[in-house]
Amino acid sequence: MPRTDDRAPLRVALLGCGVVGSEVFRLLVEQAADLRARAGAPLEVAGVAVRDPARRPGLAAGSALLTTDAMTLATRPDVDIVIELMGGIEPARSLLLAAMRAGKSVVTANKELLGQDSAAMHRVAREHGTDLYYEGAVAGAIPLLRPLRESLAGDAVRRVLGIVNGTTNYILDQMDTQGADFADALGEAQALGYAEADPTADVEGFDAAAKTAILAGLAFHTRVTTADVHREGISAVRAADIASARALGCVVKLLAICERCDGGISARVHPAMIPRVHPLAAVRGAYNAVFVEAESAGRLMFYGAGAGGGPTASAVLGDVVAVARNRIAGIRGPDTSTYAELPVLPMGDALTRYYVALDVADRPGVLAPVAEAFARHNVSIRAVRQEGRGEDANLVIVTHTARESQLAATVAELGAMPAVRAVGSVLRVEGEEGE
Repeated sequence: MPRTDDRAPLRVALLGCGVVGSEVFRLLVEQAADLRARAGAPLEVAGVAVRDPARRPGLAAGSALLTTDAMTLATRPDVDIVIELMGGIEPARSLLLAAMRAGKSVVTANKELLGQDSAAMHRVAREHGTDLYYEGAVAGAIPLLRPLRESLAGDAVRRVLGIVNGTTNYILDQMDTQGADFADALGEAQALGYAEADPTADVEGFDAAAKTAILAGLAFHTRVTTADVHREGISAVRAADIASARALGCVVKLLAICERCDGGISARVHPAMIPRVHPLAAVRGAYNAVFVEAESAGRLMFYGAGAGGGPTASAVLGDVVAVARNRIAGIRGPDTSTYAELPVLPMGDALTRYYVALDVADRPGVLAPVAEAFARHNVSIRAVRQEGRGEDANLVIVTHTARESQLAATVAELGAMPAVRAVGSVLRVEGEEGE
């Protein structure tokens, strides 16, 4: 067998050189000897596609590696592996499809693209015998997608529950531990670089929804897109909700939830209370964690840094080494499977528990009609607590497991009651009832 040093180099094209891309480039250069030993052949950077060569830190503006012609670089005959770190749908989609049609192996961290159109991407990869790897698209450095696709391939995954957006976890953690309101916690996240100037993708759940679609597809062998995922963000979470959660022994987290139920799958992203004894409750700051429940393996938890240049670059380079080994061996890596084709159920069919806060008139007899409204829609009440007196009276109700459609009908009826001045908050409660 020829030594690694005797093998022809594998040529790598890098599309995009921002925070993650520049870190990937740095590691490809600085750790070239180690990567060569791990991959089985030298990995050489063939070129770096950027919009403005003059603005790329870590690369000299006049470097011969830099180009603004991403399409030519991605399809060059001497390129073996294409790394896409541009983000967004276009031109990333066209570039990656062209690269795979030209026989290139592809590594990407583009959750937006994969959440919208992974089926087409995988189809082209299969048709042209190339690899499509994307560990960096979900939960940064945490090895999560490969275990779902490979390690648990012989098991039946029942549920995936996790924190997959570090920005929102930081904000909610600050609200819980420091007593900050949403606006102040968001401002601090922006000052620390955890949140963008326009934080909409994070705080309104778009980022987490794309990741949820990827997780659901892998876990349940079904085509799932971002459009299939029910999405709610955290911008409506109030300091009072955080305080109520604390009083109930819970903490509020933005959760990505994928689960099998009623012959289909539920895929959703929304804030929820979880008991403080649940493993996810201890995930602090901008960290990510995902809890996987499988029939034979039982409960597994994956935890670590979910974003940032270094963590995401680690996942990207892990994929690069994997596809390099495959090219040397003349094989393709394991593909995703969509054989199950389970229906994605509407949010109204989702089953969970609920926390409902009502602004009510503080007078005798208010609880009876409220309880009757829950009973009429087959929503069983687990606990009731009154907070405040007089004009500040609030009725806090926690339910047993019920369908989303039943709870929605209950809330609509409550909102029309004379004794209920307002439905203040409705939050779902996840975790086992005994936790």
